[in-house]
Amino acid sequence: MADFAELYERLKQERARLSGELEQLRDGMRVAGEGREGSPFGKREEEATEAFELEKGLALERRFGDSLADVEHALQKYEAGTYGVCDLCGGQIKPARLEALPQASLCLECKERQTKNARSKSAR
Repeated sequence: MADFAELYERLKQERARLSGELEQLRDGMRVAGEGREGSPFGKREEEATEAFELEKGLALERRFGDSLADVEHALQKYEAGTYGVCDLCGGQIKPARLEALPQASLCLECKERQTKNARSKSAR
C-alpha cells in the first residue's frame, strides 16, 4: 500500500523544484530578450540561432508549466481527500503507479485509453 503522506511530501518537493526551474528559465529568457533589444541582428545565422533558442525556451517553459499543473492538481486532490482516485472512471489508481508517478490523476487503463485516443486523433 502506498504511503500517501510520503507521496504528498514528494509532491510538495517536486512543486518546489519545478517552480524553481520555471523561475530560473523565465529569468534566463528575460535576460536574453533584454540583451537583444536595441541591437540589430547582423546575420541571418544569428537570427536563426536566437529564434531556435527562444522556441526551445518556450517549449521547456510549457513542459515545466504542464508538469507543475499536474503536481498542483495532485496536491489539491490530496487536500480534498480524493488523491489516488482516477479523474475519469472514479476507480482507485494502483499504489505502484502512484509510487512511480505521484502526480498521476488517471488509472493506467484510463491513461492508456486517453493516449490511444490522442494518437488516433493526431493520425487523421
